[in-house]
Amino acid sequence: MYTFMCTHKKEGRMKATVRELRASTRAILSAVRRGDTVLVTSRGKACAKIVPVFERKRKQNHDSLFGIWRDNREVRPVKKYIDRVRKARYAR
Repeated sequence: MYTFMCTHKKEGRMKATVRELRASTRAILSAVRRGDTVLVTSRGKACAKIVPVFERKRKQNHDSLFGIWRDNREVRPVKKYIDRVRKARYAR
């Protein structure tokens, strides 16, 4: 039995050949259900993209910015300020 193992994986993106798609459809669709996007290639060129129907919600991480803005009194409270700045970016 052939097991799909993609070595071309970047953050949330996978690359699979047409042959891998035929041989491992279940594994590839499982990755898509987890939120990954799969780029399908034929003879080294991209020919299709498989994307999830519903995008997974991104987990917002404010921790790294709290330290940067901690002493700035103009942006108190920091969490609300960061949410307001990011709102347009994450409103998709």
